[in-house]
Amino acid sequence: MEIFDDIGYLQHGNAAQKSAYGTLSRYHIMDLLKYYDPLLTGTVPIAVNIESSDLDIICCYHDHDSFAGHITELFNGFKNFELIVKSSAVVANFTVDNFQIEIYGEAKPTRMQHAYRHMLIEHRLLQIHGDDLRTRVICLKKAGYKTEPAFAIALGLTGDPYRALLDLEL
Repeated sequence: MEIFDDIGYLQHGNAAQKSAYGTLSRYHIMDLLKYYDPLLTGTVPIAVNIESSDLDIICCYHDHDSFAGHITELFNGFKNFELIVKSSAVVANFTVDNFQIEIYGEAKPTRMQHAYRHMLIEHRLLQIHGDDLRTRVICLKKAGYKTEPAFAIALGLTGDPYRALLDLEL
């Protein structure tokens, strides 16, 4: 079992991680999404979040329209709820407590989705390079860079940062 398969690890993390765990648990968000194999991805799980970071939850659906309807039914009562339906994905955004939450669903197993794969690569890179890399990434994020470009710049990777990170996958 991978560390990120269950959000329990957040209870033992930094203040933002503990807060995220509290919010996700209090509102049973992961439980409500369990049919879709949800995974929390992004910056909070790997502790490179900044104040404006959201909670990204990826899901795998088997029926596009059914997923969109179910997500609307589950979360439309939350503040700032917005649903974006694309041909290849469904994205919902809403606010809970102090967090902006984004639920991203596509018809691909969650562990194969780019968000999860990027996060695992970034986590491994942070384990290898330590706090120096974490500090550089956070500084770049505060300067306005998205996470993958921040990692690419901090590591001196060239080309498309999203592809460059995937090229580091084991």
